[in-house]
Amino acid sequence: MEVVESAAGSQGFGDLAEPLQLALFLGGLVLVAGALVSLTAFTRIVIVLSFVRRALTTQEIPPNAVIIGLSMFLTLFVMGPTFESIHENALSKLINKEITATDAWEIASRDLRDFMLEQTRKRDLMLFMDIAEVQVESADELPMRILVPAFVISELKTAFIMGFCIYVPFLLIDLVVSTVLMSLGMMMMPPMIVSTPCKIMLFVLVDGWHLVALSLSQSFAVPG
Repeated sequence: MEVVESAAGSQGFGDLAEPLQLALFLGGLVLVAGALVSLTAFTRIVIVLSFVRRALTTQEIPPNAVIIGLSMFLTLFVMGPTFESIHENALSKLINKEITATDAWEIASRDLRDFMLEQTRKRDLMLFMDIAEVQVESADELPMRILVPAFVISELKTAFIMGFCIYVPFLLIDLVVSTVLMSLGMMMMPPMIVSTPCKIMLFVLVDGWHLVALSLSQSFAVPG
């Protein structure tokens, strides 16, 4: 009861002046964009999809808008259980004034921490712990200033590994096409003209987008 009364008696967002509300809203959008890249699965997904486009050598096909949109919805799919837990345990209770904003942030950060720890390599955690000269008894005590950069570089490494595995088959097609053109004496013909249709045909025949989406979804460890 005391928490509810204190939350109800505090000044709400709607009580602020309109210019201040707009400033806070715009600042919140900037934070949301940064959180999307630094605290979720978005980074790995968008990098892998960009590798797919580059491996196909289709220039701007799919367009950037499609890559970003697909990455966002795949992120929502992968992060679904985490977001549902945050909504159920933090946001809904905050809206109903059952808990304070501080308590809601602690609950939400704990759920995000669990997800991030499952994806982060111990070596990356140790790197930033050594730099910051921080020692903790358990992973739950790790400050976000250490966990977030460790999580991001782990995601970058995983994304580049997956991108490399995607790139190799298409690189082999480029090599085969270049060798065939040279053996036919067609040295002046750019190999990309022939290899690009072959790559697209191979990607369609193996249902490439299905495999990429499946591999990305299964590449994330589920918090236990």
